[in-house]
Amino acid sequence: MKEYDNVFGFSVSHTTRNPRPGEENGKDYHYVTREAMQAGINNGEFIENAEFSGNMYGTSKAAVQAVQAKNLICILDIDMQGVKNIKKTNLNPIYISIQPPSMEVLEKRLRDRKTESEENLQKRLNAAKNEMEFSKKPGIFDVIIVNDNLEDAYDRLKNALLEEISVVNKMKVSL
Repeated sequence: MKEYDNVFGFSVSHTTRNPRPGEENGKDYHYVTREAMQAGINNGEFIENAEFSGNMYGTSKAAVQAVQAKNLICILDIDMQGVKNIKKTNLNPIYISIQPPSMEVLEKRLRDRKTESEENLQKRLNAAKNEMEFSKKPGIFDVIIVNDNLEDAYDRLKNALLEEISVVNKMKVSL
């Protein structure tokens, strides 16, 4: 985001979970009550939503429109439920999955963060295992990046996104 802040914008998701230390409302998430989020979902204000570990998460149309209003390419950070929901829409995004090299590495990374209870950590690990299996289905993701080395993973992500920007720009020119 820092390198391409004039190209990409991050859609700030909504959640009913409490902020972790250092997280800011409106920057990391829009922290809302379950009732407010459910009302928004019922009113068709979300393009995708999911429930994980007893908390609701979702991407509002307003959050995406806020990025588009700045004439930026919108980035969504969503789980497999979100991917399934987006695939049901008429949106045509590039789907990129960024994965750990192994479940053991993921568990170490999560434990080192010290932000999860043991119960939530186990839920996250189970969800990650399911998501990694889901990602193996043909046609789900356009690009899968294994984050074994941060610099290498970033280069692979940047190349995939720059390739997509190039395709979009070529389409604009041919119109």
